[in-house]
This record gives sequence, structure tokens and C-alpha cells, in this order.
Amino acid sequence: MSPFNPVGVIGAGSFGTAVSNLLAYNADVLLFSRQPETVNAINRNRTHLGVQIEPRVTATGDLEELARRCTLLLPIVPSNSFRQTMRALAPYLRPHHMVIHGTKGFDLKDLEEEDLEKPGLVLTRANVRTMSEVVREETNVVRIGCLSGPNLAIEIMEGQPTATLVGSRFREVIQAGQSALNSQRFHVFGSYDILGAELAGALKNIVALGSGILGGLGLGRNIQGLLIARGLAEMVYFGKSLGASSSAFIGVAGIGDLVATATSTNSRNYTFGMRLAKGEGAAQIRENMPELAEGVRTLRIAHQLARQYKLHVPITNMLYSVVFEGFPIEKALEYLMSYPYAVDVDFL
Repeated sequence: MSPFNPVGVIGAGSFGTAVSNLLAYNADVLLFSRQPETVNAINRNRTHLGVQIEPRVTATGDLEELARRCTLLLPIVPSNSFRQTMRALAPYLRPHHMVIHGTKGFDLKDLEEEDLEKPGLVLTRANVRTMSEVVREETNVVRIGCLSGPNLAIEIMEGQPTATLVGSRFREVIQAGQSALNSQRFHVFGSYDILGAELAGALKNIVALGSGILGGLGLGRNIQGLLIARGLAEMVYFGKSLGASSSAFIGVAGIGDLVATATSTNSRNYTFGMRLAKGEGAAQIRENMPELAEGVRTLRIAHQLARQYKLHVPITNMLYSVVFEGFPIEKALEYLMSYPYAVDVDFL
């Protein structure tokens, strides 16, 4: 039984809904949605997104009620609306609150995503925030964590077993995540390297896009295995350049999440890549996907950061050319296959 009762979840998308049902094993849950029709439908019909909602979950459209009744809060909203959500929640938060976010992506500080295409833009680490940094900037909450790991929402909602990682600098935040989420079907690991967990969670979505492209081309597991291995090396290199340790990428939030996201049609990022390979345009796919494929936005930001810091990330750069510049997929594959990688593993 969790000492946190009720627990608040902000965001009724597929992952927020899945996490709410998981939390309901151990506590009552308040699930926030901005859409009054979603709140009414959940409370009246007890289903959402085709999933049965647990009896202990109650939907609400009131952030003040959420903050008043819940000490432990889990915001799980797309990265492009995360800062806005935290600003709306901030007036009701106090230092005693704990926030464990479940958003895998980057925030752009003082920039819009469209600004990334402006000629001459200089994007540095000062313009890019992880979600825990956004929570710190926008609220008075001190005890912050992130949820990262192989968490495909559809599998969780089907009741399949999985694990996750709570990253935080605070032991009590890790313990809060474990007591709230641990169950027979869901195991929670802990890590003090929150930056590594957040970077792994964001960067693996780029590799998943590439893996989806291979799947869409009908290619086999050999080339997919190669991409995942080289993609992991690139994630580690990127992460280290932004201040994370290599070890964060070797665990549940790194390899674990990467394998799940880069091999499953239940992954939005994999599906995006697959549809791209089958001939749909990137803008068209973005418009008619029910939820944001975070990897597309992360790819845009990572490419600009890599360019500014002169990072050696051929997979990221080539995927950017394919997704945003219409570079032919077959030529991109040819390029990556003939790329002169000098060594296999050099980061341990």
C-alpha cells in the first residue's frame, strides 16, 4: 500500500492512462485532463482510449483540487506542452510536493520548434531543457524525478509485465515512485542519475525512428541489430557531451527502453519511421497520428545541438536529412552502411 493517497496524474493520453491504472493497484488516483468531455466520459463510462479504467481512478479537470489532494504528482504530457502545463499547475504547488514526470523529450527555452529552421540559428545547451529542469524553473518543487524505461503504453494497458526506472537525486523520490508503482506486473528500479535517465529516454526515440524505417523497407533483424547497436553508441556519445555518464545508457532506461521502442509497432516512433519508408510524407504523418511521436521533435533539436557542438553523430544527421529534407531513404541507408566506423565500442 502506497503512503501517497491519492496520487495525481496529469495527462490522459495513452501513457498517462496506463500509469493511472498501474497506480490504482496501490492508491486512489486523480487523473487530470483539460478536456471536459474526456473527464465526463472516464467518470461515466469507465473506459478511455478503448481501455477499462480501474475503479480507483477518478478523472478531474481541476488542477487546484489535484495539487490540494495529492502530494505525489506525475505529469505525463507531450514535451511541446510540458512547460505550459507546469506553468498552469505552479500556483497550486508547494515545496512539500513531489513531481515524477513521464515525458520523454526536450523543452525549448524561449524558442518555438519552428525557430529551429531559421537560418543562422545558434542552439546551445542553454536553450534546451530536460523536463526535470522545466519543473525546477517553473515551480517551487524541489523533489523531482523522472519515469524512464521500456514502457510501451499498449502493453501496459493489456496487463503485460514490464519494468521502469525512477531517476532522481533524492532517495525519497525514488522510494515514493517504488511504493506507488511496484506491483506483480510492474517493477521499479531506481537511479540517482536523473540526467542520464532523461537523456536516454529522449534520445532512444531517434533510433526508433530509424529502426521503423528499416521495418518499413522490409529489411531484417541483422541490419536492425546493427542500427540499434550503433544508435546506442551515438546516444552515449551525445549524452556524455551533455553531462551524463555512460552507465545510464546501459541499463533499463537505456538499452531496455531502446530495444522496446526500436522493435515494436506499438511504438509511435517506430510506426512513424515505418510509414515514412512506405512513402508517406513527414508532415502528413504528424498531422494524422493520434499522439505525438516524440522522436521527430527530439531529432530536430538533437541535430541542431550536434551541429553547434560539432558532434560526430552520423545516424542522427542522416535521419534528419530523411525526415526534414526529403533525402532519399535508400541513399541514406547506403551512406550509413559504408560509413567508416573505426571502432565498435569505445565508451566503457
